[in-house]
Amino acid sequence: MCRHLAYVGAPVGLADLLLTPAHSLLRQSWAPRDMRGGGTVNADGYGIGWYAGDAEPVRLRRAGPMWSDATLPGLAGSVATTGVLAAVRSATVGMPVVETACAPFTSGPWLFSHNGLVRGWPSSVAGLAARLPVTDLLLMDAPTDSALLWALLRARLSAGDKPADAVAGLVAEVAAAAPESRLNLLLTDGARIVATAWTHALWVRQLPGAVVVASEPYDEDPGWHEVPDRHLVTATPTTVDITGVGEP
Repeated sequence: MCRHLAYVGAPVGLADLLLTPAHSLLRQSWAPRDMRGGGTVNADGYGIGWYAGDAEPVRLRRAGPMWSDATLPGLAGSVATTGVLAAVRSATVGMPVVETACAPFTSGPWLFSHNGLVRGWPSSVAGLAARLPVTDLLLMDAPTDSALLWALLRARLSAGDKPADAVAGLVAEVAAAAPESRLNLLLTDGARIVATAWTHALWVRQLPGAVVVASEPYDEDPGWHEVPDRHLVTATPTTVDITGVGEP
């Protein structure tokens, strides 16, 4: 399984969020605490997306381990932002280890990540994929379950679904088509975060003027709260709502 994190709120340095905490995402790339049998390290690439003013997000992706990128500390130390989505990857067996398979996936203002796997890939979700325009399939970032989930979610958002409805609806649909899938999804537009806990860990913490949602807490602060399984988180810098997937 992968590890991912999203933050929105008061300006924060990328290094302060992703590199320097005691159990930062960087440390989780080689010493995760809660993989639940889905691998042992997250060495198959990483990605960071962040927002600079009103522009669409900036994205960095690499196919190698986060810890091996000597340019990252300097870059992260020079960037402050009000919105971040970052992930370290543990590739599912049989899926390509390439830069384009790494989260975050992006379109317009959106950044997206998937922590988990789709059981029975690809046949289990072939019917869902068949509903997409052929061009959407041809332009997928990579032939992976995460990239297909993003294409399916992007289609819902483009059709006018509210972000929370789009994420919850996609998880329910994929879980029905591919039972026992792990579907922790993470979506942000830099102002809000929508995430699911679906057979894997997810935590949320409110900070002064900010909120962070992550696969694992990056420090020992007691302000972290675990999200119950099969629940949806909708968060802004001032509010956190947690509901069961499929609940009104």
